[in-house]
Amino acid sequence: MVKEVTKKETEDIKEKVKKETKYNLSVMELLESGVHFGHKKATRNPKMNPYIFGVRRGVNIINLEKTIQKFQEALGFIEQLVEKNGRIILVGTKKQAKALIKEAAEETKMPYVNERWIGGAFTNFKVISKRLKYLKEQKEIVSEDKLSYLTKLEKSRLNKEVKNMESRMGGLLGMTQLPEAIFVLDIDKDQIAVREAQKQGIKVVALVDTNNDPDGLDYFIPANNDALSSLRYILGIISQKINEAQEKNISRK
Repeated sequence: MVKEVTKKETEDIKEKVKKETKYNLSVMELLESGVHFGHKKATRNPKMNPYIFGVRRGVNIINLEKTIQKFQEALGFIEQLVEKNGRIILVGTKKQAKALIKEAAEETKMPYVNERWIGGAFTNFKVISKRLKYLKEQKEIVSEDKLSYLTKLEKSRLNKEVKNMESRMGGLLGMTQLPEAIFVLDIDKDQIAVREAQKQGIKVVALVDTNNDPDGLDYFIPANNDALSSLRYILGIISQKINEAQEKNISRK
């Protein structure tokens, strides 16, 4: 039975978890970013009960002690992976996440998907890799303006084709093999990506909100996966750790 949380108890979260963490996670910033706000009590997945501090005004409040614990585990995995030249695809196709995912991917030079997941991206990678190679070639033709042999209509069609393909697959350009892991912002919205990764033995790191089922995930972070402020904060921390791990890797060479 999850208890009703008073305003005072919500404030006490700050004091309960105000301590140094390996990755310097800030409880105040977690709170200010709204990471602790889950979904309505009625939508709670029972498997998330261990990660819920209580309920306030009908809304599940995520236990930030558990968030920090699980966040550190995920960051530790990501750090080790990237230090060994591992690749992680950032996945977030919900409207409020698209720009953030692209920004984080460009900052860390990691592949990403922020439009609809391409079915078979993992399970039928041989075909997808051919499409990526084709897109790369066509982009080069368009950018270098090697279209003099085409009619105006043909040029328009090719430009449109390249634009559409880049919208769907552009974030995966340069990916010549399957990644070691994916990071998913919403496991319900992008459940196909999660299933394909699991089928191919690719590690899954994900945010889980109070209405999600965390079973089967390799690493998960209990957190609000809807609020822009929550997504921005978490992606910011992950981007920072990826960049730091990449710098360590470079310095060793």
